[in-house]
Amino acid sequence: MSSTVDTSALTVLKTPQTARVLAASLLGRIPLGAAPLALLVFARETMTLTLAGLLVGAYTAGMAVGQPMLARLADRWRQPPVLWLAVGGSTAGFALVAASLSTPLTIGAAVLAGLGAPPFEACLRVLWRDLLPERQIHTAYTLDTATQELIFVVGPVLTLGAVAAWGPAGGLAAAALCQAAGTAWFATAPVVRRWRGVPAVRHWAGPLRSGPLRVILGALVLIGAGVGSVTVAATGYAEESGGRSWAGWLIAAQAVGALAGGLLYVRSGTARRYGTLPRAAAALALGYLPLLLTPEPPVMLALMAVSGLALPPLLTITFVGIDGVAPAGTAAEAFAWAATAFAVGSALGAATTGPLLDGTGSATAGFAIAPLTIGLAWAILALAAGRRPTAPAPAEYQTDAPAGHQTTDVPAGH
Repeated sequence: MSSTVDTSALTVLKTPQTARVLAASLLGRIPLGAAPLALLVFARETMTLTLAGLLVGAYTAGMAVGQPMLARLADRWRQPPVLWLAVGGSTAGFALVAASLSTPLTIGAAVLAGLGAPPFEACLRVLWRDLLPERQIHTAYTLDTATQELIFVVGPVLTLGAVAAWGPAGGLAAAALCQAAGTAWFATAPVVRRWRGVPAVRHWAGPLRSGPLRVILGALVLIGAGVGSVTVAATGYAEESGGRSWAGWLIAAQAVGALAGGLLYVRSGTARRYGTLPRAAAALALGYLPLLLTPEPPVMLALMAVSGLALPPLLTITFVGIDGVAPAGTAAEAFAWAATAFAVGSALGAATTGPLLDGTGSATAGFAIAPLTIGLAWAILALAAGRRPTAPAPAEYQTDAPAGHQTTDVPAGH
C-alpha cells in the first residue's frame, strides 16, 4: 500500500493541519531573519559597529542556550505551555532592548529575547509522524528545509519596512509581533495540543553522547560562524557604499538564492546521504569567495544570491545525518542542539566581524570569514567521513524515518 502513496509536496500540503503548522512555524520563526538586522539598525543609532555586532551575538547566544532547553521541556511535557512561556520572555526581551537602557542592560535584554525564542523547528519536526504516512514524511521535511528560506527573505524586508514606518525600534516590534502571532497560531493547532513526548530512558547528556553527532555539531558551529559573519559584513559593505538600506536587500538576496537552491534540491532527487556532506560544505565555502570582490551594489546582490544556493542542500543532508546518528528517543533535542550549534557559530561570527570591520575599515576583510570557517568545516567533515567504518551503524542509529524522528522504541503516532 505504501508504494501507492503520493509523495509530492502539493499532496503533503493538502493533508489536514500540515500547511497550518508549517506556515505557523514559519511566521513564528521570522525573527530569525528579522531580528539580527533589526538589532543592528537599532543599535547603530547610538553604538559602534562592534557593540552592534555584540548585541546580535547576545541575541543568537541566548537562542543557543534556550533552544535545547526548551525542546527538552517540550519533549518531556507538552508543547503549548512551553511555547507560551518562551514567547512571553522573548517579547519582554525585545521590549527592554527598545527601551534603550544602559548598554549592559540592553545586551542582557537581547540575551533574554533570544533565550525565549520558541523552538519551532524541533516542535514541528516531531509532529510529522502524527500527520502523514511514512513515505510522505521525508517530503515534509525537505519542504520545510526549502521554505524556511522565506524567513530570510521576508525578515530583512519586513525590518526595513517597519523601520521606515515606525523608526529604529520598529524592526524590533515587528519581529516580536510575528513571533507572538506564529506562537498563537501554532500552539492552538489540534495536533500540537494533542502531542505528547515519548517515554524513554533519559541520559544527562541526551543526544550529545553520540560521537558522530558531536562532529556534525562542531561543523555546524563553523558553518554558522560563516553565515553569521556575512550579516555584519553586509552592513559594513552597505555603509561603505553610502546606503545602509542596502544591507537588508543584500541579506534578502542571499535568502532568495538559498530558497532557489532549496527548491531545486527538492525537485532534483539528488541523494541525501550523510556521505555527501563534505561536498556540500565545500560548495558553500566556494560560493562565498566571490563576495571578496565587493563590487558595486547591483552586482553584489547577484553574488549574494549565488552564495546562498548551497545552504539548503547542506542543511538537508546535515539533518538527515543527525537523524541517523542521534540515540533513540532524542531526535527532537538533537535537532535543537543543531540549531544551538548554528546559533553559537553565528554569534561568534557576528561578534568577530564587527571588531574586524572597525579595525580594518574594509568590508572585504569581513567577507573573508565565511569561506575560511566553512572551509575548515569541510576539512573536519571530510576527515570524519574518511574515518567512518564501512560496517553498518549500530541498530540504535539505524532508521528509515525522516529527520527528526526515531523508529527505535518509538510507538506509532509519535
